[in-house]
Formats: sequence, structure tokens, C-alpha cells
Amino acid sequence: MEVAANCSLRVKRPLLDPRFEGYKLSLEPLPCYQLELDAAVAEVKLRDDQYTLEHMHAFGMYNYLHCDSWYQDSVYYIDNLGRIMNLTVMLDTALGKPREVFRLPTDLTAYDNRLCASMHFTSSTLVTLSDGTGRLYVIGTGERGSSTSEKWEIVFNEELGNPFIIIHSISLLKAEEHSVAALLLRIEKDELDMKGSGFYVSLEWVTVSKKTKDNVKYEITKRDILHGKSVPHYAAVEPSGNGLMIISYKSFKFVRMSQEFEENTDEDVSEKNKVEPLYYWQQTEDDLTVTIQLPEDISKEDIQVGFLPDHINIVLKNLQVLEGKLYSCIDHESSTWIIKENNSLEISLIKKNEGLPWPEVVVNDRRGKLLRDPAQCAAIAERLVHLTSEELNPNPDKEKPPCNAQELEECDIFFEESSSLCRFDGSTLKSTHVVNLGSNQYLFSVIVDPKEMPCFCLRHDVDALLWQPHSSKHDDMWEHIATFNALGYVQASKRDKKFFTCAPNYSYAALCECVRHVFIYRQPAPMSTVLYNRKEGRHVGQVAKQQVASLETNDPILGFQATNERLFVLTTKNLFLIKVNTEN
Repeated sequence: MEVAANCSLRVKRPLLDPRFEGYKLSLEPLPCYQLELDAAVAEVKLRDDQYTLEHMHAFGMYNYLHCDSWYQDSVYYIDNLGRIMNLTVMLDTALGKPREVFRLPTDLTAYDNRLCASMHFTSSTLVTLSDGTGRLYVIGTGERGSSTSEKWEIVFNEELGNPFIIIHSISLLKAEEHSVAALLLRIEKDELDMKGSGFYVSLEWVTVSKKTKDNVKYEITKRDILHGKSVPHYAAVEPSGNGLMIISYKSFKFVRMSQEFEENTDEDVSEKNKVEPLYYWQQTEDDLTVTIQLPEDISKEDIQVGFLPDHINIVLKNLQVLEGKLYSCIDHESSTWIIKENNSLEISLIKKNEGLPWPEVVVNDRRGKLLRDPAQCAAIAERLVHLTSEELNPNPDKEKPPCNAQELEECDIFFEESSSLCRFDGSTLKSTHVVNLGSNQYLFSVIVDPKEMPCFCLRHDVDALLWQPHSSKHDDMWEHIATFNALGYVQASKRDKKFFTCAPNYSYAALCECVRHVFIYRQPAPMSTVLYNRKEGRHVGQVAKQQVASLETNDPILGFQATNERLFVLTTKNLFLIKVNTEN
């Protein structure tokens, strides 16, 4: 069985600035334009039965403003009349009203249990759309940048079960067949979950296709479902359609269409049918002892044990029982094996690196069970006892003071569970690459190049690092492309932040609070006049600026998008445009 490779993200040191001094508050006014909407945004508030944190993450914090990354400065939203409205900015001082480009065929007010309508720009001529009732649309739009050739027409329309939101989609052309793949997110009731929230997250990967030569309709050709226990921060299909990447707190796995949620089904039966470990093992600072119970009718001639410096192979009666790469190197010439009186095979492995604790015998083999020596456990506890105390910071001046959580600032504290980044293969439906993100907190995602996968931004120490996935490069799948200095630390102090994003050209990052305030963090740029740092005795040629914009409304912010020149902010009844950069 193939096991997912444990990978890591490689930081490009030249993109880090260890001498970054912080953001200087700039009082330069930001041009802000306000457009009043003809009809309110189609906001769907959470119902009483949508009470979990996952419902809030998926639907309560939904971004109702959609940016068309294929065409610069073009945004869309859906109003409560079921109209898809578009604003394309050519000149800030000559803004027109948002125009209707499509109207949903469904009367949304007739559905009580609907979700928010969602959309994704699949290609320069295609859009995937959900009305929030469980129906998926694929719409041909023509060239959206030109009003003469733009005409939105439904090319696929089908009911797919419970309501969902669309989180990503791609367009594929392979062997004279055109396909659209979309990721649909649902939160489903789990009747068997008595301990947790009572819900699980379902992520459906659906593909609709048609032959390009034949004049036939699009049909569903593939439906795969993943289940997990947390809403993914990031999920996207690779441009080739061969895989899927997910960032989440709790892992996802594929299930069959007819299969119920595997983790909780027949829990009592699985308890009874637990498989005994294949082997038991113990370790000291010098060696490991592996014990395997032998069948009754086996002789010494039926046993073959092979040692290499970093490899082991055990064969019983021509059947390979254990084989693979060892966690660390051994002295293979001194390692031995014997048959014990209780009909068990005992293998002694002499460690090459004395004192190194092994977390496993064979890399990625989970069939063994570690038996801990009580004396070892007591010694470990003794070494760690200085980190704990029943008193609050009883003696801070001693040699090894206990950790005092009160010394931590709020922006130093991370979630107890760390996120992971997983890549799933589209054909085998198994994870092929896993990155444990640890304390690298997920911040946001942004589309830099619409032909590539969306980028994701992670906190790295105090900075925020932007990563571009490259599915074709299996050895270096994630590239560090930009750094927002100190932004990881700064954003943690914004307790009321709702949306977070950056410009596709990395010139600035921006976040907004739930109501009114927008914060803009510009990356270091050359100054017209050189400043002098008296403290360090050097000239300063560039400065990073922070700017704050206050919207003239008390309505909650429902959508937030950034382009290279502008920020778009959507409230219930207004669309605001903030001019951030002037075109160079």
C-alpha cells in the first residue's frame, strides 16, 4: 500500500527581511467611492439548527463578493432578487451602476433551508453557479471583458442533493472532451456522532463532461466525496484535474458514494474486531527489541531475517511479514535474532546513533505496538517536571523556571490542533503528499494567476508567507513567492477581523473588520526623500505604510476583494471602491 510522503515547505531566505522595522501609519487620504445598490445583497443568515463553529466558518463568514480573476477590476454579487450583478471599473471617476448579467431561474424565497448562492469563475468563458438549494449550474458567458460578446447561457443544470456552496472549479480539455470539475461543500448531520458536534463536513468533487465534436449536452461523469470533521481552510482542484489539495485542521478521506461516514459506522463492531499488533517492540538508549509471535508449526528453517544498515526483511514460511526502511541506522553485523521458549521470534537491533529515541521501527509501518518501560517513563517525567507546577510561577528565579502562560501575548497563542496540507490523487483517491503546518497558521488564499491553483498565505514566525502550488512539480510542489513582513504578528492583534486578502501583485495586503474599518498594509516602497535612522545611524530609502479607511455605513461587511489597484468592499446595501494604487 502506498503511503503519503511527508513533505515540508521550503522558505526562500532572500524573500525575508530580518531588518524590517514595522509599518508607519500614513495619514494620506484614500479615494473612496460609494455605490448604492438597487436591491440588497442576498445574505442568508444562519438558522437555529446551524449552531456549530463549522457552520459559522463555512456559511456565516462567507464572502458574498466575487472577483473575476480573468478580467481586471471586475466584481460580482447576487442580490435578493436572484440577479447576478456585475461592476467593471474602467475609470474611478466615471463609475456606472452595477448591471444585471444573469437571473437565477429559481425563486429563492420559496426555500426555507437554502444556503447562500455561490459562484466561481471557472475560465474566461465559463462560470459555475449554485443557487443554494442543491442545484448546480454551468454557465457559458462568452468573453466577459466585452459587453458585445457577453451573453450568459446555461449549458448544464442538475439537482445534486442537499444544498451546498461552490469553493473551486476548473475547466479541462482532454482528448476532444471538455470537462468542468467543481468542489462542493456541505455540512451534514451525523446521527451516529454522540460525542462531537453531531455534524460532519462533506466535500464533493463532481465532474461534468461532453465531447467537443458531438453536439451533446454536458453530463456528470464522476462524483467523489471526501468526509472530514472540520471545514477546510483551502481546497482546490489541480489545473490538470489529476489531484486535489486541502488545508484543514482535521484530515479528510474519500468515501464511496453509497457509504456512510466511515469513522462512526459500526463503531461497536470495530471494537470487537480490533486486529492484534503484528509485533511488539521496546527500546533502550542502545538497542531495540522486536517480538513477533510465531505460528505453532514453524521451524527455524522457515525463518529468514535479513539486516542492512537501514533496512530489515523478515520472511516466515516464504511469506514476507515485515520489510522496509528502518527509522534510523543500525549496526547490522551486531544485530541478532533468536526463537524464545514461548514460540516467539525476538530480534535485537543495535542502534548506530546511541540515545536517539525511535518513534517507529519501520518508516510508516503502523502494525507494531511500543511497550514502554516504567523506568523509562519515570525518567522522562523527571526531566519534564520543571515545566509544570501546581502553583502559579512559584519560583521564577531558579535555574529552570516553569513555563508561565501569562507571559504570552494573544498573538503568540495558536490553536491547539495544527493544520495539515494534503494532496490527494484523483485516480487512487489516496493522499500522496502531507505537510504538517504546525504553528504556521493559515491566513487567507488569493488567485495570482487564474490558470494556476489559488495561492495560500501562512504565518511564519511574525511574517506572512505566500505560497503558490505547482502540481506538476512533485519534488517541489509549493513555491514561496512573496513575503508580507510582520503581517502574521500584526493581523493577530485584529480581534474583529472578518476578511483578509492581498493584491495579486503582492504590493499590499488588506483586512477588514466586521463593520466599517479597512486596514491596508503596503509593502516597503522607495521614498521620494531619504530618511535618516538616528538610532542605527543609517539612511532609510524605503518605508512600509499602514493606512486605515473608515466606511460611511454601519451595515455589516459581507464581501471583500482586492485587485492590484483597488479594494472592493460589499455591505448589505452599498458597494465601496477604495483606490489603493495608481497604475504605473
